Amino acid sequence: MLYRNSPRRRATAAAAAGILVTGLALAPAAPAQASHHPRAQDEAVRSGDARFEVLSPTLIRTEYQKDGRFTDAATFNAIGRDDFPRTRFTKHVDHGWLTIDTGAMTVRYKVGSGAFTADNLTVRLAAGKQTVQGQPWAGHTAPACAFGALCEAESLQLSGPGVATDHRGFTGRGFAAGFASSGDSVTFALDAPEGGTKQLSVRYANSTGGDGQNVDRTLSVQVDGDAGHTLTLPPTANWDTWGLATVPVDLAAGRHEIRVVRGPTDSGNVNVDSLAVVNPGDPFPAPTPPQPQPLRFGTLAEAETGALTGGARPANDHNGASGTGFLAGLESTSSADALTVTDVPSAGDYQVQIRYANGQAGAQPSQPRTMSVTAGTAAPVTATLPPTSGWDYWNTVSVPVHLERGTNSVTLGCPTDASCNVNVDTVAVTSKGSPLLAPHAPLGGYRRGLDGVTGSALTAPGMLYQDGWYLLDDSASALSTTKPRPAAEQDGYVFAYGQDFTRGLKDLSTLTGPTKLLPKWAYGVWYSEYYDRTAAEFQDLVARAKAEGVPMDVLVLDTDIKAPDKWNGWSIDPTRIPDPKAFFDWAQKQGLHTGINIHPSILGSDPKFAQAQATAKGKLQRVGCNGGTDCYAFDFGDPDQLKAYLQLHDGMIPKGSKGPDFWWLDWCCDNTKSSLAGVTADAWINQQYADKTGFAFSRAYGSLQAGGYSSPTPVATGPWADKRTTLHFTGDTTSDWSTLQMEVGYTPGESAATGLAAVSHDIGGHTGGLKEPGSEPGSTKLPDDLYARWVQFGTFQPIDRLHSNHSDRLPWQYGPEANASAKKFLNLREKLQPYTYAAAKEATRTGTPIVRSMYLAYPHEQAAYATAGSQYLYGPDYLVAPVTTPGTTATTSVWFPPGNSWTDIFTGKTYRGGTTQNITTTLDAMPVFKKH
Repeated sequence: MLYRNSPRRRATAAAAAGILVTGLALAPAAPAQASHHPRAQDEAVRSGDARFEVLSPTLIRTEYQKDGRFTDAATFNAIGRDDFPRTRFTKHVDHGWLTIDTGAMTVRYKVGSGAFTADNLTVRLAAGKQTVQGQPWAGHTAPACAFGALCEAESLQLSGPGVATDHRGFTGRGFAAGFASSGDSVTFALDAPEGGTKQLSVRYANSTGGDGQNVDRTLSVQVDGDAGHTLTLPPTANWDTWGLATVPVDLAAGRHEIRVVRGPTDSGNVNVDSLAVVNPGDPFPAPTPPQPQPLRFGTLAEAETGALTGGARPANDHNGASGTGFLAGLESTSSADALTVTDVPSAGDYQVQIRYANGQAGAQPSQPRTMSVTAGTAAPVTATLPPTSGWDYWNTVSVPVHLERGTNSVTLGCPTDASCNVNVDTVAVTSKGSPLLAPHAPLGGYRRGLDGVTGSALTAPGMLYQDGWYLLDDSASALSTTKPRPAAEQDGYVFAYGQDFTRGLKDLSTLTGPTKLLPKWAYGVWYSEYYDRTAAEFQDLVARAKAEGVPMDVLVLDTDIKAPDKWNGWSIDPTRIPDPKAFFDWAQKQGLHTGINIHPSILGSDPKFAQAQATAKGKLQRVGCNGGTDCYAFDFGDPDQLKAYLQLHDGMIPKGSKGPDFWWLDWCCDNTKSSLAGVTADAWINQQYADKTGFAFSRAYGSLQAGGYSSPTPVATGPWADKRTTLHFTGDTTSDWSTLQMEVGYTPGESAATGLAAVSHDIGGHTGGLKEPGSEPGSTKLPDDLYARWVQFGTFQPIDRLHSNHSDRLPWQYGPEANASAKKFLNLREKLQPYTYAAAKEATRTGTPIVRSMYLAYPHEQAAYATAGSQYLYGPDYLVAPVTTPGTTATTSVWFPPGNSWTDIFTGKTYRGGTTQNITTTLDAMPVFKKH
């Protein structure tokens, strides 16, 4: 049976007027079309205590609830289930399996098998020419730990703690790090062979924490959800030293779920390496060394599961790999990875597929590398591995080999000590002419903040995977009303978009709500330097910008304008801005939109504290913060405290003035929190700001805070609500070339992973890095070339926000070449504003972001994945490859996708698609190309 879908007209992201800017043609945008088709609950497919809703040909909801109390209401994440057109599908039961087929995906469930697991529910789909079968619920339920055996904590179900490797002495591939917040946990299942009192032993490290204390710490151990027993963890000598702690657990014979969790009264802040359930008094089991795993012909295998020698080792310190990591350490002729290939159908010629990353190795230039591939006793074959655009970006090549029937050995090695220096993710052996196999590897990723990041940062995977499927686990989300679900259940959405990644983003947008469309002015030029200025100084700066021909749409007032405390005061300091009404009226007359930086706390000595505490009905808690010990925080989940918090904003607005256009919640949440179960504090307060002023300018992805400050580890609530409300402030980055280079791939990667289109970096970086004496007292400046190139980069970002910590960001503060370049590109940004706004409207309408990873448009091209860290599409029409190397002249490698020609908007030179070219630019230009 064929499925049907309502056609939707897609608008092109182009300007509302036909402006010609240095060869950049902008055409009018087409209007959007809307569609709404209510979904009847009686269309759902029931199988015992499991329920399935076909939302689109590429999206099926899967629910399991042992009492059949399914969630029909919208959740805080999933608000748009009724907005999908009806989809026709077939269903049947055969040999005990329920099969649902939409024509684009097939979901199979073993009837009567209970809750969803890796084994009883599968999805099948096509990703290009590859047929993919996935196990959506794998990793979303507690894995089994055998009685009497050591289990590595990093391989169990983690909620909150991250997997880390930054201390010595751990076993396995890392350890569970942090337990920094209440609710952080590691969970596993155990089959007890007999009833009685057993012993849980935990290998841990506990040294001086971020709170400066070196004391006994505690966690709680819960069996099948009971109240739990306290596990006491005495200090260890340092973070590289591991101790053992034990606690008795009473178990009946049979299966149990055991959770080691930081409870509300626990202190946490420890690392856990491994654990075991044993008989009382038994020694802690020794770790089992990993054994090489065979590679079955025609399938993908993780490269690190082969037999590793000569320094070859597993690693997990880069993004974009499948499984738990990748193979590193191929750095000399003695290093090798031997794989045993089974089930070769007959003697003959085959191909070995290698997915690898080849970034810049130390001070060496980026360059092609070679790898030897040896099948059995045959002579080695050389695989040439072109550079990728960083260590987080991957490419796949294939080389021919001759194999015998049955079982063969295939060894990857280095022809010379200088040849390899690559990381390998997966290996496959297939027939000649078979398609390159895509692994279940994340494309892009998200992170709560880039604070202190220099050059690279681990991110949390989002919804796009290279083999085309994903499970959005919504089980932990509250209802959209913030009320709890009627009962605990498994509730997950199986996406099966194949290589149509934009279709996946469209489904995500419909299910979880579209990305926020900001006011048109927000896509202009922002000035946001953290520097203590008075009203008169702001006015002089704006007048100078006009005289210099520097456009300015948004003026941000940073934290120094507040009183009585610059961090968390709730009045405008009269010594900085004596007449706030006159100031905001002046800004409005200048065509400026304004914002104020605030923090979610208040001092007890603040004149407005008494009223805030009265509105909160005495519930504000004195917890200490950046302002000192006499500092009170808010519970955003409590209506009285939320009201008190929002009233403080209203009190800052001068009478007779509309005040600022938005509030910049610089850091959420210190000790401020939300007590709403199933809704993270950031997501909840960002919604309040969006309701108040149209959008939140804030951190996104508060779900990551559970693992600590800037942790890359997600929890189950995920990032899906944030995009509906939030312009994401990515935080305080380091001002150097490596961070600029990292941001090139970060913006499109985050947008693709989460669907959030509005990402705002500090253009120029925030602090540290490369600094020179600045033009104002106490200020610094960037090197001229870095400043010019960062401004160029900002011109083609969702938000162009010049920001820093006491560091010059205005063109006239730099030398003649950098000054001229910055003015040129800031004016180009202004002329691009209609185009950018149209691209933002398209992002809201279709889910395809403003800044687009190359693979969104060219999913069948391996180069689209390999170059995703160095170039991207800006809207549908422009290829942008920012310069990220020093010098007044730089050469940038650019891949031009096939099927089109590409014209340089500055020189007018046209390049043929399907080629890679070196583009040289001085500071007055950058590689930007119009598609034809």
